[in-house]
Amino acid sequence: MSTLQIEGLRVAVGGHEILRGVDLELASGEVHALMGPNGSGKSTLAHALMGRSDYEIRGGHLRLDGEELLGLPTWQRAERGLFLAMQYPVEVPGVRAIDLLGVALRGRAASADAHGNGLDARLAAEAERLHVDAQFLARGVNVEFSGGEKKRAETLQLAVLEPKFAVLDEIDSGLDVDALRDVSRRIEAMTDENRLGVLAITHYARLLTELRPDRVHVLLGGRIVQSGGPELADTLERVGYEGLAAELGVEDLAVEAEAESDPFADPTLESNPFT
Repeated sequence: MSTLQIEGLRVAVGGHEILRGVDLELASGEVHALMGPNGSGKSTLAHALMGRSDYEIRGGHLRLDGEELLGLPTWQRAERGLFLAMQYPVEVPGVRAIDLLGVALRGRAASADAHGNGLDARLAAEAERLHVDAQFLARGVNVEFSGGEKKRAETLQLAVLEPKFAVLDEIDSGLDVDALRDVSRRIEAMTDENRLGVLAITHYARLLTELRPDRVHVLLGGRIVQSGGPELADTLERVGYEGLAAELGVEDLAVEAEAESDPFADPTLESNPFT
């Protein structure tokens, strides 16, 4: 069994502290949901876990199977089994999914028998399972994809790469009911088939009706203020974030910071925020 441990993580962006001591532990096969309003620090956490270079780590630890990941570049975190499904998947013109995945698998020395010579068949099987039309596999990654098609493609990459842990940054955004069900069912199957651990970041309980979590955490003002079972999502639906904050005596729902451009809002790969 693998474990992902986040301990006392403090992260600043542009000199302003966004994450103010986040603690979370996730094990193989578990699905944890992280919920919170806009500006609470959810995406900052996702990017910090994958090693975005312009974020300042002010304290804490990130350990995968006991190994400290803070300080490692993004590609080494991925090599060790961490995957980020981005809120705004980027376009990679001229690079097909099979090219991208082939390089990724060779980079972590995946076996040729499992992922090399059989990659075409594996990709086709996952595309069929996720209802991804073959035409999208022939294009550059995410080029001229709709929002829902991008999220299906992200899930396809996740299924082929088989990491230990996946961070899903609002994977439900841009999905209609059918796409949400397809994506959720595939991710849920991976938790059983491959013992994938999942941290699903979302605003809404809608995702959790399909991707059933073992634990739910609420992030307000850069801190996890409450954790519980799936019933915590029901409480949020009933009282809202403001109501929960009032019950807990939490003053700050969001973390105010200077406006910054979001590199993932740009659909092209003009720059790499992780380098």
